[in-house]
Amino acid sequence: MTAQEKMSPVDTAWLRMDRPNNLMQILGVMLFDGKLDFARLRQRIEQRLLSHARFRQFAREDATGWSWVDDPEFDLDNHLRRAALPGKGDKAELERFVADLASTPLPPARPLWQIHVVDTHMGGQALVTRFHHCIADGIALVAVIMEMADDAPAPLPAAAATPPHHSHDDALWGMVWHPISRAVQASVRASTSLWAMSQDWLRNPWQALDYARLGSGMTAEAAKLLVMPNDSTTRFKGTPGLVKRVAWSEPIDLREIKAVGKVLGCSVNDLLLSAVAGALGAYLTDCGDATEGVELRALVPVNLRQAADAGKLGNRFGMVTLELPVGVANPLARLYETRRRMQAMKQSYQPALTLTLLGAAGMGPKLVQEQLLDFLANKATAVMTNVPGAQQPLYFAGARLRQPFFWVPQSGNIGMGVSILSYANQVQFGLITDRRLVPDPERIVSRFAEEFDKLLMLVLLEPPECLHDPELVEAHNAFYWSAE
Repeated sequence: MTAQEKMSPVDTAWLRMDRPNNLMQILGVMLFDGKLDFARLRQRIEQRLLSHARFRQFAREDATGWSWVDDPEFDLDNHLRRAALPGKGDKAELERFVADLASTPLPPARPLWQIHVVDTHMGGQALVTRFHHCIADGIALVAVIMEMADDAPAPLPAAAATPPHHSHDDALWGMVWHPISRAVQASVRASTSLWAMSQDWLRNPWQALDYARLGSGMTAEAAKLLVMPNDSTTRFKGTPGLVKRVAWSEPIDLREIKAVGKVLGCSVNDLLLSAVAGALGAYLTDCGDATEGVELRALVPVNLRQAADAGKLGNRFGMVTLELPVGVANPLARLYETRRRMQAMKQSYQPALTLTLLGAAGMGPKLVQEQLLDFLANKATAVMTNVPGAQQPLYFAGARLRQPFFWVPQSGNIGMGVSILSYANQVQFGLITDRRLVPDPERIVSRFAEEFDKLLMLVLLEPPECLHDPELVEAHNAFYWSAE
């Protein structure tokens, strides 16, 4: 008899979130030096990925809702594929290949994932992955992918043929992504009663009103979300079409970012998010749009996993809204404003609230879920994820991983996804956009390094006291950047 497992309400919500113009796929690209050993890669997938039953199951709906069902005709060849880029086989062609996948639904009658081994003319092959969000959140998926990695190019020892016991240790989880600053995560995790409340809501949503009366923090957060105005009207907002565009930046030295942050008294997150805001603002200015006073609100994932969740698939994260000061042209003032906003997020109850809302939506009619998503999407312009990854070089099937990238899906009518990923002491930015709204995302990603370089030049050229005195900062930079 075919095995069957009931899908959780939160995972059901992500499954039903698919729209033709916004598919709920987590996309990843890994660029390698040289070629992958295809036989070794296949072996690793069979040993590590397929040891999780979820990757051999498809989603099926019946009168009781959605369930995970074993695929009796599962064939790895349907999920592990080979491809070759046309034309020059360069970065632009690979970006088009990934954008086409982002616009193409996964076959619903099969397990909802694919891995493509792509031949390029970029010094090595690329591995392009896509997983439906209903399988798991990014933390769980990256943990599974990291299980397939080696820390050296040597062949697999014979003992490695035994599928591992999934008791992820601290070293592994230290390499896995955390979608927002650790300070926010620590604040959420510290509130164990809040997490228990969220879990209870998912089991019995009718208790929400009782808990809301008791939880003043959650109640205040819900009220703030209800009255939150829609995001600024820019060319980044609108109804997405069916065609996507992706782009990624050249890497920035993480050690330089840490050094600049130390001088300016800001975290790496502060610097990176400020660079994103500056790049988006500069793009709008180049397009002839007014940016003064413009705020761009992003939905940022926050990890809500507990230690007991290690090795488990499914979705266990909430969202928090972050307003990027796109309209602040002064790079130093923008950085300090970003830092102030990040600090204000530390006590946010939004992540647990949004997780609870998604769980309740997954148990209700799809129409109600879509109305909730549209409500949240109107509050934001982008989905943004910031991921600290492994800082030592990794190898897959004998090839050295040179650069990894990923893109998170955008719900509702949100048309932009921003990803920041560090790896091997470098940071790279990725961007996915709707072609109708932003047909040339490469013009934005190319500016991330430029925005950081402005801060680097200030640190190198100016006395430290000028960089911390608000009046001197404002006066000096107004003059300094007016020359641009």
